[in-house]
Order: sequence, then structure tokens, then C-alpha cells
Amino acid sequence: MIIPIILAVVLFIADQATKYMALTRLKPVGSVTFIDGFMDFTFVENRGAAFGILDGKVWLLLIMAAVICVVIIAAMLKMPDTREYKWLKWSLMLILAGAVGNVADRLFRGYVIDFFEFTFIKWPVFNMADIYVVIGTIAMAILVLFVIKDDKDVKNSKNAGNKENGE
Repeated sequence: MIIPIILAVVLFIADQATKYMALTRLKPVGSVTFIDGFMDFTFVENRGAAFGILDGKVWLLLIMAAVICVVIIAAMLKMPDTREYKWLKWSLMLILAGAVGNVADRLFRGYVIDFFEFTFIKWPVFNMADIYVVIGTIAMAILVLFVIKDDKDVKNSKNAGNKENGE
């Protein structure tokens, strides 16, 4: 459990470092083309959640994030140490690192710093913490839907196999 926590701290620091660079170097200029027609670095003060929903509801967002963080930590502590659940812990660690990174912004600035902008599609500007949350959520969904088997499913498949063998 200690290694995922250390990695979460490292990811949090990376998120905050990139946001600091955006704040100090990008905010004064607003936007810089990174790959023409594909991606820009654009400074945005996001005062809402994803896609700008709940704009200006900082306390509600902080409470929701705190609840999510507590639930993630509690779930990680209760998970068995099987291979499948270790991968689930890693995906939850990514979500936790992203949530804490954006919570820190809301607590200390009142807004989240976003700066990655895809210019080839209409998509909201985002940051490293958002990337962590998205990757962690996709990984978690794949694990829960396709990898981790419920004990009942395992028993049922064994029983079905035993019945087919005449046992």
C-alpha cells in the first residue's frame, strides 16, 4: 500500500509543478501553440467541475471531492491483495492523485488551473490531474467489467463445469 501512496504523491507534485508553470509562464501570454492545428497551451481558470458544470460552487466541489477521496482510501484499505485488486488499487490511486491535485487548486486559489487544449476538436481545456482521473477511471471500468470476477461467478463457473463432467 505504501508504493501507491508514494506514486500518488509524486503525481500530485507533477500536477502542481505543471500548474505552477502554467500560472507563472502561460497566464501572462494566455495561449501558446504547441502543435499547430492539434494542441495549444491555453491558460484557463476553471471555477467549476468537468466541462464547467457547478461553476462557482467551490465548497460543494470540495465536499464532493473529500467524500470521494475518503471512499477511495477506505476501498483501497479493504481490498484483498490479489493480482486483480492490486491493479484496481493502482487505478484508484490515479483517481485519488487527480482529485487531490484539483482540490489543492480549489483550496488555495479558488479555481483549478487548466492548460492543455486540443485545437482539432471542440473539447474543454484540461490539466494533468484530469488526465490521471480519466486514465484511472477507464482502467477501473475495464478491471471491474472484464477482469475482476465476483466469488459467486467463480463458484458458478466451477459448479457448471462440475455438472458438465457428471459430478
